[in-house]
Amino acid sequence: MASCVLGISAFYHDSAAALIKDGYIVAAAQEERFSRKRHDSSFPKQAVQYCLDEADISLDDISIVAYYEDPKVKFSRVMSSFASAGIGGLGPFVRILPEWIKWKRNVLSRVEQELASIGRGTVPKIVASQHHRSHAASAFFPSPFGSAAVLCIDGVGEWHTTSIWHGRGNSLEFINSVSYPHSLGLLYSSFTYYCGFKVDSGEYKLMGLAPYGQPIYTNKILDELINIRPDGSFTLNLEYFEFLRGERMVGAKFEKLFGYPVRTSESELLQRHCDLAASIQKVTEEAVLGLAKTAIKQTRERHLCLAGGVALNCVANGVLSRSGEFNSIWIQPAAGDAGCALGAAFDVAVTQAGRKHLARRTDAMQGALLGPSYSDAEIRQFLEENHYPFEYYEGNALYENVAEHLANGAVVGWFQGRMEFGPRALGSRSIIGDPRDPQMQRKMNLKIKFRESFRPFAPVVLLEDAPDYFDIGQESPYMLFVFDVADRIKSEAVRSLGSANRSLGSINEIRSKLPAITHVDLSARVQTVTEETNLPFTRLLQNFKLKTGCPVLINTSFNVRGEPIVCTPAQAYTCFMRTEMDILVLGSFVLKRTNQPVLKEDVDWRTQIPLD
Repeated sequence: MASCVLGISAFYHDSAAALIKDGYIVAAAQEERFSRKRHDSSFPKQAVQYCLDEADISLDDISIVAYYEDPKVKFSRVMSSFASAGIGGLGPFVRILPEWIKWKRNVLSRVEQELASIGRGTVPKIVASQHHRSHAASAFFPSPFGSAAVLCIDGVGEWHTTSIWHGRGNSLEFINSVSYPHSLGLLYSSFTYYCGFKVDSGEYKLMGLAPYGQPIYTNKILDELINIRPDGSFTLNLEYFEFLRGERMVGAKFEKLFGYPVRTSESELLQRHCDLAASIQKVTEEAVLGLAKTAIKQTRERHLCLAGGVALNCVANGVLSRSGEFNSIWIQPAAGDAGCALGAAFDVAVTQAGRKHLARRTDAMQGALLGPSYSDAEIRQFLEENHYPFEYYEGNALYENVAEHLANGAVVGWFQGRMEFGPRALGSRSIIGDPRDPQMQRKMNLKIKFRESFRPFAPVVLLEDAPDYFDIGQESPYMLFVFDVADRIKSEAVRSLGSANRSLGSINEIRSKLPAITHVDLSARVQTVTEETNLPFTRLLQNFKLKTGCPVLINTSFNVRGEPIVCTPAQAYTCFMRTEMDILVLGSFVLKRTNQPVLKEDVDWRTQIPLD
């Protein structure tokens, strides 16, 4: 009989479900993709149903349900935090305590009730993992390594904010940790909040803003806010932070330290915000590198696995890659809490079925393409029922046609195969364009994504061509490393000066032969692709290279600002028509914007999607 384990993360943010059968991942998805609520924290009912449908099973076929954290241990931390906060934490305490008393302490009972309400069979045994163990399991067990050091860094789990583990075969041994309230993730989120971005959402904006600044506040941060020790451990100076009291991240003392109030959301970004971002980014890189070195030293391993929200800081990951301290680095593509659903499932599944993917000498993530897919028959039915004009192409003719559109300057919505698991679009639910076009970054930011103009776009490149365009130290299939662009593609002005202007006013300057993906510091968040990881995307790049000589495209997520990445053909079509994309590709079908009927909506969609 098949061994099936269902993993669930829920009730904080980025709820998700994952299903492992006989040691292989069958399906994994975030609830937000179905509910259309960004970072949805509710029980992942639709994600669970998708996982069952993908495996063609019911709950009767599941041996164990694994929940991603221990509610009783987390409750002890919550109570301890409010006790430490004193009178200042009374308001949040009064608001939060009732739901903890009512159901959160016994969250496994709530999970059981929610699963029963699906009506898909008898609810099996439910077990609780621990938050950081789920992160660690998601990092090591799907990795391509037989043994490795494992480093997890996030805001906070139950108590741990940083943890080191030793993965060997089918085992995962806890080695060391840093505990709440001392948290590198919360430190970074404090600067996210101070610079006017949303916590648990805007950290990647802060990372993208950092190259526009100079790290002039680094010493102040190290002197006043965080003490990083030689062994990689650290403590925060809690006098400057408000998160213990549950209302906000920082307050008056933090504002006084840097001389300005918290930036109001959506207000003008100034150079000081760039300098603050650059400074906390540099401190984060120093801290992460110190922790990673310690993980290697304490485990005597040379391979490193990463998970936790801080593992999505691809600039810091690039520093790790360039350090020369590690033979190889593997990062869970769903490194945040969504990935904990997968980790909790793996923690159980490896005891039953082992790590079968190691025989294939690859990771277990299948390119992170673990979500729903739609057949050409289903797509055709959708298009014909709605009378949307299209052209149909078979085989390589599709890639030739789309490559021609891209070479002529079109912005293309690209919808193929199974949806990605994790925060990155990796070529299944992507918006793509020509990186050689100096106007493409501005066009895609302002007219398609409707987001801030400073935000960079990532390149996707054929793996064999990557060294010609980037100073790349390893494969990067999950878009989790930042590397510098190669000298050969830098502009003459940059090569002669030896650097580039990095102020906010220089956003539209030409720095390389691929200006749309070259950030102000001459870097790029690179995705490498191969036929093994994503055949359709690779075929498209090969055809674009044949037409243009360039094996690189812009790859950004198929959504607008504040909206989850699209999941269905209908969502893709709506997003396509709400923006100024030129072409939509749904499976083998190509739709031209100019041929489509006017999209009629009863309300202004911009008012229905909260800004991130």
